[in-house]
Amino acid sequence: MAKKKRGKQRTDFRKKYQGRVRQGDVTRTFRQGDVEKLADVVHGERVSGKGELTRKRTVNSPTIQQDEDGVTSSPDQSLIKGRVISVHGLRSKVLGEDGVFYECAIRQVLKSLSIEQRGVIVAGDRVFFRAESPADGMIESIDPRSGVISRTSRGRQHVIAANVDYLLIITSAAQPGLKPALIDRFLLTAEHCGVEPVIVINKLDLIDPVPLQPMIGVFASMGYRVLVTSAEDGTNVAYLRALLAGKQTALAGQSGVGKSSLLNAIEPGLGLAVSAVSQDNDKGRHTTTATTLIPLKGGGAVFDTPGIRQFQLWDIGSSEVSALMPDLRPYVSGCRYPNCLHLSEDGCAVKDAVADSRIDARRYDSYCHLIEELLSEEEATFR
Repeated sequence: MAKKKRGKQRTDFRKKYQGRVRQGDVTRTFRQGDVEKLADVVHGERVSGKGELTRKRTVNSPTIQQDEDGVTSSPDQSLIKGRVISVHGLRSKVLGEDGVFYECAIRQVLKSLSIEQRGVIVAGDRVFFRAESPADGMIESIDPRSGVISRTSRGRQHVIAANVDYLLIITSAAQPGLKPALIDRFLLTAEHCGVEPVIVINKLDLIDPVPLQPMIGVFASMGYRVLVTSAEDGTNVAYLRALLAGKQTALAGQSGVGKSSLLNAIEPGLGLAVSAVSQDNDKGRHTTTATTLIPLKGGGAVFDTPGIRQFQLWDIGSSEVSALMPDLRPYVSGCRYPNCLHLSEDGCAVKDAVADSRIDARRYDSYCHLIEELLSEEEATFR
């Protein structure tokens, strides 16, 4: 039997429609005879005893039903269920269950919610919306998310994609060169949000693959799937096409590694824009400017994301990193101190494992740089 979820709930809102609450006791000031100070009080201020509670409101949203399989529906026949394809400013492109694309605005009450992320709606969101025509829709509610890929941007959460099954970490063997430290950060994010990562090393046609084998072996020994591809000559493109079928997959990587080229090879006729890598600095040029959900003919969908040159972790503290790294995790409990960060502490089982070559030295070096960065950020936050 379907469970009904009432849309009425108490929630936090951004405090932007209210002037500052009057400070001080106006009555006491008047009794002391300070009439001039009382006259200077700004008339537009509100006198309220609620303080921060004025940020809360009761929200009425459509009643949503959820069956035993977790599938949501609405008894309101005027609402259409759909998936957000892309977001551009205040407008979102939504693919309805009826197969029609709609241009939708966002209900004002959703835009006012007090949240940490940069935008309320992101590509991949499952939503209910009203539409008078394909060019005039209004998003009324958002389903709970799973498999959220995020990074930190200007101190806030930047959600790259939502409701993801796979995170395809695209890097290139050359032009631009391989960046193992960036791969490590994506792997941590995938572990943190419960998404299965797949490492793809593209542009295999540009190099001799033999020098890559030791690094591929390190990632494979930790249980990660590693795939070498070439969008140019079609190496492993058919395998990748079969892997993506029926799955919701986010592509992530720096500019110029060939994300759009791989998608064009996987889905002939897609026609995504591509550009050459700069010969001056060996860096890619941005061709994808916003995350876009692309349905695949063979089932499933992929998120084509903008290139990322720096990837700051979101909601991962310095004390959590070692537990999210499969190669460090087995040794953490053997350290002398329970709060060991595995940097310079005595009796550290992780450092002993590095010395004995049980942990790859490059991976440990990447871990140390990341911990130092996170500790610096945490110190600045509490300063």
